[in-house]
Amino acid sequence: MSDAATTPAQTQAPRREIDLRAVAPFVALAALLIFGALLNPNFLGIDNLTNVVTRSAFIAIVAIGATFVISAGGLDLSVGSMAAFVAGTMILFLNAAPVEGAVGMIALAMAMALGVGALCGLANGLIVTLGRIEPFIVTLGTMGIFRALTIWLAEGGSIAMASRDLRAAYRPVYFGNLFGVPIPVVVILVVAALGAFVLYRTRFGRHVMAVGSSEDVARYSGIKVDRVRTITYIIQGLCVAIAVLVYVPRLGAATATTGLLWELQAITAVVIGGTALRGGVGRIWGTVCGALILELVGNIMVLSSLVSEYLIGAVQGAIIIVAMLIQRSLARR
Repeated sequence: MSDAATTPAQTQAPRREIDLRAVAPFVALAALLIFGALLNPNFLGIDNLTNVVTRSAFIAIVAIGATFVISAGGLDLSVGSMAAFVAGTMILFLNAAPVEGAVGMIALAMAMALGVGALCGLANGLIVTLGRIEPFIVTLGTMGIFRALTIWLAEGGSIAMASRDLRAAYRPVYFGNLFGVPIPVVVILVVAALGAFVLYRTRFGRHVMAVGSSEDVARYSGIKVDRVRTITYIIQGLCVAIAVLVYVPRLGAATATTGLLWELQAITAVVIGGTALRGGVGRIWGTVCGALILELVGNIMVLSSLVSEYLIGAVQGAIIIVAMLIQRSLARR
């Protein structure tokens, strides 16, 4: 009789709870699209949306790397200055190269840029792990170093690509398309897919989450915490370099202001995307969504007269504060 007395509630399969922090960025993106369409009928035009996604490529790619660093409990404030330094060294390399074999020289310069970015990330990671210094202090210091090196290389001015042939050969990397899709958008999708696979489907990704959740528990579990953290900074450096590869053909130059405030925008995109600043939780596709949200906000401000476009930085600063408040309130539930 006791078996027959089972209630419907007992036989019903348990429902999976929806993670609001994972869903919230995409809900916000949809709300922004509706809001923008109401303000300006041209907002949802293919040309405008394509331009928005293309312009978000730099921050989205950098923010994917930041997702790894932050998920492991770290922080990198040097990404904007690092981007300027990598761009400057890449352009100087191209200017010193012979004009013949433009495509080959561009490929070689790209490889060099990736190497410089990886070395910059390695330097950040080793100082943090071996020096036992807070990531905030380390990357604040390297932020100044990379920016000063860029100014020194540019002699206080700008570093521009000297060869028109090289600029013409390199230009399609930003302005070209692949099967109708802008190349920067393709790069975002490829980097995000690789990042999601590594973070969600590999042992290293599980180790990143474990280190961010509890460094002591991870160490007792046999995880090499310092190596995992260092690799996340190398990934960050590589993502900065990839963003530079897409950025350089857009303007063909690097200046002291290249990458300015990229660190703020990247961290904001990561937080909006649902990654916890304390570590242990990382969402790659949420980060990409966060980068799109930031670019959409700027686009709406340009197309409407609600807020001056000169206040984009202030709005982005407010967004990260609001996002942190929402994230904290959702974590308490």
